[in-house]
Amino acid sequence: MGMAFLPYFIGLLVLAGATFWLRSFVRQRCRERLLASRLTAEQRMALDRLVPLINRMPTDLQERLEGKINLFLDQVTFRGIDGLEITEAMRLSIAAQACLLIVNSPVWFESLRNILVYPSAFRTRRPSHDGYVVHENNNITLGESWNHGPVVLAWDHALQGGLDDEDGHNVVIHEFAHQLDSLTGDANGIPILRKGQDYDGWETAMLDAFQSHVERVESGQPTLIDPYGATNHEEFFAEAIVTFFEKPRSLRSEEPALYAQLSELLALDPAMWG
Repeated sequence: MGMAFLPYFIGLLVLAGATFWLRSFVRQRCRERLLASRLTAEQRMALDRLVPLINRMPTDLQERLEGKINLFLDQVTFRGIDGLEITEAMRLSIAAQACLLIVNSPVWFESLRNILVYPSAFRTRRPSHDGYVVHENNNITLGESWNHGPVVLAWDHALQGGLDDEDGHNVVIHEFAHQLDSLTGDANGIPILRKGQDYDGWETAMLDAFQSHVERVESGQPTLIDPYGATNHEEFFAEAIVTFFEKPRSLRSEEPALYAQLSELLALDPAMWG
């Protein structure tokens, strides 16, 4: 009985393996097709208005970004909260800003499936500990990023972040910097470094820049990177990424080692764009 069942069992294993291979093959071909695709003329016109930073990028990066936007939109579901109706403009704006971080990188937001969008700033409840007592605190929030998703955004600030690419504030880039950071399994300011990128060089540049930033914030001095970056290494990484895209020449001048490390990590040099 056992021997008679063996060929049937082996056949099932072969069939399951073939099915898995076929599905993987189809997914990979679909991915390649999306990465090679381009936006429509109408979508490009919308992005010209919604995310003007893209216009300063080299042509080859713009084309690569379009493919990654299409892959992102195919993978992610946008869900409006508190009655917000998701539009094509919303999806395009958020996707374009998110994909800026990985436009020239082999990494991808593989586990992200949902983006929740509130009309404006929203309340979150976060626990705090006082000895053995746990308190629930209400916080007004513009965005949140959870390991493996979802990402939560306030639309009015996500829109403004795309429209004004020189004010040093961008909630979408900030939250997706956390997504990039968490690809290691933990968001701690140490992302997956570029192949060949020196960890010691990364650590030195980040820690030196963070310490300098904290000292400026604590002494009341103006800072190039948003003061919120002084919270911890995780938030400093996110705010440094925002400054890298929105004030690249100033960051390169003020923190050259940090700029060089971010430039190597993302394989981008926005100080030279436009």
